This record gives sequence, structure tokens and C-alpha cells, in this order.
Amino acid sequence: MCGICGKIHFDATHSIDPVQLERMSETLYYRGPDDSGQFISGNVGLGFRRLSIIDLTGGHQPLSNEDETIWIAFNGEVYNFKEIRKDLQTKGHEFRSHSDSEVVVHAYEEYGEACVDHFRGMFAFAIWDENKQQLFCARDRFGIKPFFYYLDNDKFIFGSEIKALLAAGEIRTELDVHALDSYLAFQYIAGERTIYEAIKKLRPAHTLTIRPRDTHNRLTIRKYWETNYEPDFSKTEADWIEELDEVLTESVKLRLISDVPLGAFLSGGIDSSSVVGLMSKISNSPVKTFSIGFKEKKFNELPFAREVARRYNTEHYEQIIEPESIDLLPLLVQAYDEPFADSSAIPTYYVSKFAREYVTVVLSGDGGDELFAGYNHYPKWAKIHKYNITPAAFNKVVWGNIHKMIPTKVKGKGITYLLSQNRNYFGSSAKTWNIPERAALYKRELWAKLADAPAELYREGFIRNANSRDFIWRMQHADMHTYMTDDVLTKVDRVSMRVSLEARVPILDHKVAELSFKIPTSFKLRGDDKKYILKKAMAKYLPEGVISHRKQGFSVPLKQWFKDDLKAYVHEKLVNPNPLLAEFINQEYVAKIIEDHNSGMRDLNNKIWSLVFLDAWLDAQKDGLNLPTNKIVKRMAQ
Repeated sequence: MCGICGKIHFDATHSIDPVQLERMSETLYYRGPDDSGQFISGNVGLGFRRLSIIDLTGGHQPLSNEDETIWIAFNGEVYNFKEIRKDLQTKGHEFRSHSDSEVVVHAYEEYGEACVDHFRGMFAFAIWDENKQQLFCARDRFGIKPFFYYLDNDKFIFGSEIKALLAAGEIRTELDVHALDSYLAFQYIAGERTIYEAIKKLRPAHTLTIRPRDTHNRLTIRKYWETNYEPDFSKTEADWIEELDEVLTESVKLRLISDVPLGAFLSGGIDSSSVVGLMSKISNSPVKTFSIGFKEKKFNELPFAREVARRYNTEHYEQIIEPESIDLLPLLVQAYDEPFADSSAIPTYYVSKFAREYVTVVLSGDGGDELFAGYNHYPKWAKIHKYNITPAAFNKVVWGNIHKMIPTKVKGKGITYLLSQNRNYFGSSAKTWNIPERAALYKRELWAKLADAPAELYREGFIRNANSRDFIWRMQHADMHTYMTDDVLTKVDRVSMRVSLEARVPILDHKVAELSFKIPTSFKLRGDDKKYILKKAMAKYLPEGVISHRKQGFSVPLKQWFKDDLKAYVHEKLVNPNPLLAEFINQEYVAKIIEDHNSGMRDLNNKIWSLVFLDAWLDAQKDGLNLPTNKIVKRMAQ
């Protein structure tokens, strides 16, 4: 696991500054504390930081092919590299190391841009091809590893994190108000946008090619893999159980390849418990497992994690998080580089930091909810979709008016908003602040810029364009392309790498995913029983209590914290916000939201946390850490 960055000047006479490239690399130090390197060839430069996992002595980067015409900066793991290596050796390729990075170089040499079709793993990389005078970049199928880039008429800059690009010092830093709207709607910034208008994300399962000398076709972006629902109704439940067991076992086995200590996150839920069960089946020694809990019983899954740990006699470690974890906020702001309001980043950081004291690699259970319909909202949405058969125009008027009459603090207001939406697309509704709420939250001039193209349209596109009319699949499809990539995987990558810990995701092996795409929805969601077929397949590995207990998720008891321990903090930060936050929000509306949260039945903690994080991110800009304050204000005034 590593941090990568680089730069190309389109003017061939403009050489790369090695000091600038080193400055970019150093911002990623924690992603690769074991080694660093540069490749510079005139106007092209690649930077690298290494966390040594495989071939500890021979994996220095950037590395090249035999004649040094192809150079790579690689982040991630290709788990089937040994198989690919053997095939390439039969074709005459010679290797100088045992690293997967060198396999990627030779695969590109052999297969060109189609090399990505051969890789099984998580990755983001950049390859400079001297003969073709092009930079070829790629990101794995689900976006487990990040890739950011900046392009203007003079240069192309890329990196594993936004801070590496900003360290180049030559980037426009105007705030993207549509990205801000995405953040406040969903708690993360979806799609290719970032909080900076000029910096983009390469989307999952995409490649990017830069040709510095081609002024007419300089940038090409191509999608190389699809998520399509192709149900096979000929197979029985027993068939699916057998196939799932087989492919998940293989996926976990591949991810146990490591030359450094390895363990697993264990939340006590189905997914992480299944991974631990399969690891224990394969491993010859006890698996190291790491769990985080809370004093608040409703949020604490430690008892279930202990059941799994006892069953497999794992080397188990636990830690309890206290409300003072708000002190972590400045570090989270630095880790994410842009507003990110998933509060489960707090326990994820702590469990990562805790695990890093014992291991360098962990396996996690992320991806099971998206692939096997595990979220609590799936059966709820399915019922609304099935039974709400009144015309859309009726729903919009009747339910819409009822929604307006219900006070914000009353529990159930969210349901009336869903009922007022088009039932085919209400799965695109905002998770944090919905459209009427954002219209009240924003300053009037900002909402005027956003009202015609709200953030929900991006998610709705995935629902609308899914290859099947199966309702649950359309919800899964949207979640895979938005929430999973831009929230769940982003959350884990940033905080795990912040402590130099590699997190591997066996459920998101693309072979597992492709099998899940063939399993009919009726085997995934059976009434209110979520992840039905996954539970059946994993039942022989898991205690009954883990299989049957209600899904809790990896969430933080913010409701209690904000009302009690953190109440004064929230009041200080949001009721009288700093001038930058006041540029965006309606102060009186925010004060009412806090009052409703403290006195009402409805839990508004996600809304409050989104503003707390935004305030902290904006406050950090005043110190010149990312973008100059005056550019935000100028942007808002336009």
C-alpha cells in the first residue's frame, strides 16, 4: 500500500522540479512511511511513498520494465499477481523483483490498456510510456483506492489525496458549490467532483490517458467494467450457498498473502464476522481481531464480536470510545481534505489506530450490504414502492403538503417526504438535508444557484440508468456507485492509511461481486430478512446470535453526545458561526434545528454533525492549509 503523485508539463521544455515533486510526496508520508522514490524524465515526474507489504526488500518504486521505457507509481494490491506473472514469463517477460507492482508494468507492456481486465484487487496507478509519450492511469473496479487529478492547458497533476495536488502550489482552489450541495445532501461528495472546482476524482472502473503532445485529444477517460444485474433463475438456494462459500473463501485466501503481520476488523455484524470465520478456516494460527465499542448499549456490538472471537479463539482486542472523541475533529479534517460527515469515521479511525499497534494489514467486511441488500432501508423502500400506487402528481401535492405541516422535530417527517417523491426514484433522496431543508438552510443567493440541479440528480441517474427494472437492484446499483465508493470506502481508506494500515476488502473482489449480480433479488431480500443468501452461506461459520441480531451499523451515539457532553460545543460553533460558515447558511434556521434536536422526538444529529464538520473544515482554511479564505467569499459573491 502506498501513496502516489505526479505531474506532467505539456511544454516539453518545462522540466519537473524535483523539490516540488518531493513536497507533493511528503504530504503522503503516512501512506508510505517505509520508502520513497522519484522518476523524472524532462517534463514528466512520478512520486512515491511506500508501505512495505509484499517483497519487503525488492518493491522500490517508481519501477520500470527491462529497457526503462515504461515506469509505474502503483498504490494497492493485485492479489492474483503470481498467476499473471507465470503467464507473462511464458511470454518472455523477465522480472527483477517479486512485487505485484512489477507484474502490473509487464502486464501493461503485454496487454496495453486492457491490462486492467486481468487484475484482481484494489489499485490506483499511473504508468508513463516513453515510446507512446502517454501517461496511463487506472482505478480499481469499486474505487477502493483513490485517485485525484487536476488538468489545465499547461499541466496535469495527480495524487492519492487532494493535499498532494495542493502541495504543487499551482492549482485553482475555487470552491465548487455543487460539491458543497452534494456534501450537505448525502454527508459526502459524490461522483467525480471534489470541494475544489478544478480537482476531480477518477471514477471507479475507469482508466485515464494523458497525451501531452496531442493538443486535440489530450485526455481520454474510459470505463472498463460494469455492474449489471443478470439473474440466473435456474439455480437453487443450495447452489447459491455452495458457490458463495467457494468464491468468498477464495477471495479471503487471496487476501491473506502478506509479508507483514495481518488481522481483521470485527464489528460483530454478519460481514466482518464472516470474513473472520473464513480467515480462521484458512489460517494455521489464531487470527488477530480488533473491535470498538461504546458505553451506550444501543450502539455497542462488542458482545457479538466476542461471540465470534470465542468461537474461533482469535487473539482479540477491544477498545471503548468516549464522547471526548470530538477532539479528533481537526485530524479528520486533515485526513479527508474536504467536508466528510460520516461520523463513523471516528470509530473507524480508532479501530485502525488500535489495530496498527499489532498488525500492518487488516481485512474488513465492507461491501456486503451493497452486494447482498443488507441495509435497513431496502425493505422499507420496497414496501413504499409496492403499496404506494397513487399517481406521482397526487403524492407530490398531498404528501408534500402533509410533510410541510409536520414540525421538524416530529418523528416520522422523513417518511412523509419519501412518500411525496416519485416512487421510482425516491431512493435518490438526500440522506442528511433534503431539498426543502437545504432551501431553508442555504443563504438565498446560494440556493438560487443550486435549485435547478440539486445533488439528488446524480444519484437518481444511477437508479434511472440501471440495466434492470428490479427495484431493489436499482437501489443497490445506486448505492454501489455513490454511497459505497464515496462514503464507505473513502472513510476506511483515509483513516486507515492515516495510521499506515492497509485495509483489504474481500467481499468486494470483483469475482464475488459478479456472482452476486447473478443471484436473484428474492434470494437477497426475503420479506424483511436482509442478506438472506449470504446468511445461509455463512451460517456454518457464525454463531446464531450474530446471524439473527438486528443490524446496528458502525454508527456513533451522536444524539446523546450532542445533547449532553457536546451540547456546549455545538452551541458555540453553530449558533454563532464563524464568518465563513455564515456565508453559506441561514443562522436562524440552524439555531432552530439545534433546538428541535434537543427538545423533540426526532434525531437530527447527522444534520448537526454535517455543519460541525463543515465549520471545522472552513475554519482550517483560514490558516492557509488548503485554500485561501478570500476565494471562498469571492466565489459566493459571484
